[in-house]
Amino acid sequence: MTFRKTTEEPSNYDHLEQMSVHEILVSMNREDKTIPDAVEQALPRIEALAEKVSEQMLKGGRLFYVGAGTSGRLGIVDASECPPTFGVPHGLVVGLIAGGDSAIRKAVEFAEDSKEQGWLDLYDYNVSELDVVIGIAASGTTPYVLGALEECNKIGIPTGCITCNEGSPLAMTAKFPVVVVVGPEFVTGSSRMKAGTAQKLVLNMISTTTMIRLGRVKGNRMVDMQLSNNKLVDRGTKMVMEVLNISETLANELLLKHGSVRKAIESQSNA
Repeated sequence: MTFRKTTEEPSNYDHLEQMSVHEILVSMNREDKTIPDAVEQALPRIEALAEKVSEQMLKGGRLFYVGAGTSGRLGIVDASECPPTFGVPHGLVVGLIAGGDSAIRKAVEFAEDSKEQGWLDLYDYNVSELDVVIGIAASGTTPYVLGALEECNKIGIPTGCITCNEGSPLAMTAKFPVVVVVGPEFVTGSSRMKAGTAQKLVLNMISTTTMIRLGRVKGNRMVDMQLSNNKLVDRGTKMVMEVLNISETLANELLLKHGSVRKAIESQSNA
């Protein structure tokens, strides 16, 4: 298969600077509507990767995301949301970005061009065969990501990827590749747009599926979420009220006493 970088092809629109605000928004929205269909086409590959991630984490492994630029930031966002949402420890899901933490807010020039640094960053975490490493790169050619996955493959660490170009080097390297072909961007080459949205959707699917499989959701509720602000305390109180069919006051007392929705509910179930 000939590798064609569709994310870099010319936009379906031209003379953007001559468009009205309305025209820009309608055109962007028209393009964005194609993303869920592209994700649907990739569901079998997403399923295979999610199954592998769940399998490894049930054995005690961790999940690592490796990316650069927008892709790296998306991985970090997904990883950082797992502890508060599902009550898992920090370090169970880890996001790594080329250029280090400073690159989260400000681009670090040429950081993604090192084919060695991705593996070195992983090595600092004592990554092992129990873990899963997912490379995220819209282009499928980022050296930082490619190098990390190549080294993982050499020592038997399971690898996956999320990319938007079929037949890319990254898709060919990962053992569990996910390729969501979104086509040209509205602004030519700006993969923070459709490609970034597609990557975010896939990340949501993988991490949420895994956390459900790990038992971090009961029914449809985030019973292990961290009670880190008033909004979440209120949400947790309502969950306890609904499950136990008790008053808001009693539900809130139980929640604050036991520190989680799960423990509050179990305290009464076992009473």
